[in-house]
Order: sequence, then structure tokens, then C-alpha cells
Amino acid sequence: MQMVILCGGLATRLGDLAKTIPKSMMDIEGKPFLEHQIENLKKHSIKDIVLCAGHLSEKIEEYFGDGSKFGINIQYSYDGDKPLGPIGAVKNAEPLLEDEFFIMYGDSYLSVDFQKAYSFFNQNDKQGLMVVYKNNDKYDKSNLKIKNNMVASYGEEGSDYIDYGTSLLNKKTLDIIPKNTMCSTGEFFKKLIKDQELLAFETKERFYHIGNPEALEELRSFIRSKWKLWYTDFI
Repeated sequence: MQMVILCGGLATRLGDLAKTIPKSMMDIEGKPFLEHQIENLKKHSIKDIVLCAGHLSEKIEEYFGDGSKFGINIQYSYDGDKPLGPIGAVKNAEPLLEDEFFIMYGDSYLSVDFQKAYSFFNQNDKQGLMVVYKNNDKYDKSNLKIKNNMVASYGEEGSDYIDYGTSLLNKKTLDIIPKNTMCSTGEFFKKLIKDQELLAFETKERFYHIGNPEALEELRSFIRSKWKLWYTDFI
């Protein structure tokens, strides 16, 4: 399985915390956040990673290189001078992509069974799958409605589910995106929803992210608790 990580954002909500480093390189208990993401992906046998990089991308490449010292393979795709948005960045990376691939936001830490999501996708004849969580506005504003294992709407009032932070796509879906064009996740997913091509795979585990200072501290606490649990089990 291949994962595309969208790590080209400007991290404006983090202010000075991400002024001189990419959000993905923010220190979380002694490691860059992206390294925590990679370690989590490796547990699910995902070792082929494409990084869609932009803001201060050289700092990411200096640290991770080709990924070999982390036991993975990393390829890079760069936005360039023109902002492309998340899906525009994926379109830009098209030559590096397999026929089916996951995408993941660069500020998300997720506890989802990627293998089960992949199996569900292959059992259904659809072009895309979004992992969803019944959020009810608890951890962020809910933006999805789900019906019969399909995403029925994106961004409507009264939504109770949320985009968990990762999706699985057939490469053919990128045909609807013009090259070198700004394209947001909302625009893209609404097109798939309209064509009834976006499956919903529900997970019961909450997500963490580093999109703002409060969420960043929450993620740090979660990582510390995981280490404490590991240490207790070890001794």
C-alpha cells in the first residue's frame, strides 16, 4: 500500500510555533511529528510514502532523505511557486502514484486499521473511500453525512461525521482535476459524492492532530500516555 502525505501547508494557525520549520517537523516528545506518523504507518505495513511538500520542504528532505534509514521508501513531490491546494498537490504527484493509494493530512495522527479500509475498498466497485468518524462536533466541526456506507454530503449543516484525515483513491479519480490548478479537498470530494463514488469506512477511534496549539498539546499528552503504557507493559 502507498501513502501520500500532504505536508505542504503554511501552518498559519500555529503562529510562531511553525515560523521557521514545516508543521510536519514540529518536535513531539523528541521526534518530528512526521516521524511519529511514519512509525504508525509502518505498523500497518505501509512503507511506500510520497510526501507532497511545500513550505520549508528542504528541512523535511534533509532529515528523512529517501527514507532508507527509517526502513521505508520516500519520494517527494513539490508544489513549486504556485499554490495548488491539497488535491492539486496530489495531482502534481501523479507520476509517482500507484493505481490505488491512500492520502493523509500532514497534521493528523490516526488510529485506523488501514488494511481493513483497503479490503473494504476492494470489495466495492467505487473510485474512492473516506475514513470517517462520528464526531458530533466534539474534536472539530463535523462536515459529513453518511448513508448506506457512502458519503452523502460534504460541508453541510447538521452533519454528525467528520473526515478522519485519510482517504483511499483510485488513480483514475485524478482525471477530473486539471494540471497546475488549485483544488481543495472539498471541491474534489464533492465531485465524487455527486457521482456516488465515495465510500465511507467508519472508525471508532478518535483522531489527533497538530493544527492548532491546543490540539498540539493534546497530541503530546497522548504520545506520552502511549509511552507510559508501553513502559508499564515492558517492566
